[in-house]
Amino acid sequence: GLLKRRPRELSGGQRQRVAMGRAIVRDPAVFLFDEPLSNLDAKLRVQMRLELQQLHRRLKTTSLYVTHDQVEAMTLAQRV
Repeated sequence: GLLKRRPRELSGGQRQRVAMGRAIVRDPAVFLFDEPLSNLDAKLRVQMRLELQQLHRRLKTTSLYVTHDQVEAMTLAQRV
């Protein structure tokens, strides 16, 4: 699994997901996501969008999400 790997052994997408997980467990008042899905392939990007939506609903934490992907923005946004 990913837990036994060093950061340099992870792909860009895996590093992004690990970073998101590390941020989530800290229970912050606000999340700032800056292109968190940019290194993922299209199929995984769709899956992660759904997971981020579910996570946002469950945690009820304010999230600022930066992306150049209009579909991603409209899928995840409550306000644009």
